Amino acid sequence: MPRYIIALTGASGAVYALRLLEELLKQDNSEIHLITSDAARIVMEQELGWDCQDSLALSLQRYLPPGKIFFYDNSDIAAAPASGSFICDSMVVIPCTMASISAIAQGSSRTLLERAADVMLKERRPLFLVPRETPLNSIHLRNMLTLSEMGVSIIPAMPAFYHQPRTIEDMVSFVVGKVLDAMQIPHDLFQRYAGQIKK
Repeated sequence: MPRYIIALTGASGAVYALRLLEELLKQDNSEIHLITSDAARIVMEQELGWDCQDSLALSLQRYLPPGKIFFYDNSDIAAAPASGSFICDSMVVIPCTMASISAIAQGSSRTLLERAADVMLKERRPLFLVPRETPLNSIHLRNMLTLSEMGVSIIPAMPAFYHQPRTIEDMVSFVVGKVLDAMQIPHDLFQRYAGQIKK
């Protein structure tokens, strides 16, 4: 059974997280362990127009298709994903704040998200980060280089245009498709470039 840790931070790009969760829940027998921060709830409210007064978990359950999903608060540092004995296929932080990238790069491990990411690094399991929107300063770039050198996949939320997107959903699907590609999960979220055909 595929098991994934998905973490949502307070970075802009909540729609990317929602789309990824939808795609992962389409897989047979997939198990998702979702870590959310208070800031992620605020972003969901602002960017998606959700009312998350109860909890982000309850709001997501209303919008997501049925599936095996476990919810964790980012302050719950004793949760299962904080342990190296918790086996999972990969972890994705989407969208990822620069504060989270900094903490992961420096190994601070003060929250569940940071501890889970640190576990992925020490156990040499796949970790994928989807940084928030531009611009980036030199500190951000150095932190991402540090993580890249440790084997972390950095997948910026940068849509391409060779597939001729017509809607925001098309651009979101492209970015999420790139995350799924990195996770080696088949999808049909965008039309792949086939090269020019010479006659």
